[in-house]
Amino acid sequence: MNWAISLRLGALALCAAALSTCGESTDEPVTRTHDLAAGQIARGRYLAKAAVCAACHTIAGGAPFAGGVKLASPFGTFYGMNITPDPVHCIGRWSAEQFYKALHDGVAPDKQLYPAMPYTSYRTMSRADSDAIYDYLMAQKPAAVPNREPDLTFPFNMRFAVKFWNMLFLKDALPDASTGNSADRTRGRYLANALGHCAECHTPRGVFGQMNGAKALRGSTLGRVVPPDITPAGLAARGCNGTDLQTFFATGISRQGSAFGEMHPVVVLSSQYLTRSDLRAMSTYLLGDAPLLPTPVQPGSADAAQLAAGRTSYVAVCAGCHGREGEGKPHVAVSMQGNSTLRQANPHNLIVAMLDGVDAADFAGTESMQAMPGFAATLSDDELAHLANYLRAGWGGQPGDVTAANVKALR
Repeated sequence: MNWAISLRLGALALCAAALSTCGESTDEPVTRTHDLAAGQIARGRYLAKAAVCAACHTIAGGAPFAGGVKLASPFGTFYGMNITPDPVHCIGRWSAEQFYKALHDGVAPDKQLYPAMPYTSYRTMSRADSDAIYDYLMAQKPAAVPNREPDLTFPFNMRFAVKFWNMLFLKDALPDASTGNSADRTRGRYLANALGHCAECHTPRGVFGQMNGAKALRGSTLGRVVPPDITPAGLAARGCNGTDLQTFFATGISRQGSAFGEMHPVVVLSSQYLTRSDLRAMSTYLLGDAPLLPTPVQPGSADAAQLAAGRTSYVAVCAGCHGREGEGKPHVAVSMQGNSTLRQANPHNLIVAMLDGVDAADFAGTESMQAMPGFAATLSDDELAHLANYLRAGWGGQPGDVTAANVKALR
């Protein structure tokens, strides 16, 4: 029962930073005629982290950037591509111009890429930043790992159709959810939109998979853990301020909870490495130059019998880690008091956490959270509904309106 507010994706599960297939050039392998300045490589490393590249291009236990990360979608399954400088299986034969074209237009040297690779967001990346990331990747150790073609159903496996998708939906800029014109907000907009591609996961999508610009960052239904609303209003409704956001992005943990689901790798692989000024800028963009006041938790409403039943379950299976009064335990479990997941109007993520559990998670420094077991096999739909209503009404300020049918639908 942690806090999931994501910079990305797909998550993209969730829309991820995954190039769907490699697309090899017919040119000779690119060679360096001179040593690149160490500063350019370091800059590219920082930008690659800000762009969350590793989340989709480095599989657990695999070589860095060698691809293979699985990305499920309503249209089929994509696999992150190998983006090491291997001359056979990936970008070793690509020029900086070809790399930029892939990020900007979704076009590899020999094929159109699927928008599972978020070129819809990377399109707004500067050429200088694209070149720096390219130089950093070309300085990595080549990995001779073949790419895997996406497993898509008809008609989505007809790659040429993506050209028509681009004609309809590829835009030169992403819509904003906040307002302001400060230097911090301008920088934060670039970090969140172009590099971090937050909108790819946190914006609702239409029937053809296109982002709904009219509802930018208002949350989506992608994935098992759904990305929540991260507009200024959505964040304020869950009690967030600028300090909370900066702490969350830097460490993965704040007073509202900790990162889990698709947000955990975003923090671990990306946002924890951002400078303080960039963390401040990104938080400023998400909240706007004139942030709304965080909403304090108000008492929720629920049937007395439900609350009593939920309290019984809480003491039996939750209090040992989260504390008898929901105070949490450092390095073990987050506090339930004002927890962001409990404060979401949609109980989806809370129900999923109770059913599936939450994996153990390591964060910046020595911080960590122990695994939370799932209760799908030990608690009934009614018991879980009562528990959810006790948590939401008692510590989330939400109505106790979760039903057994809501739980059953997510089993």
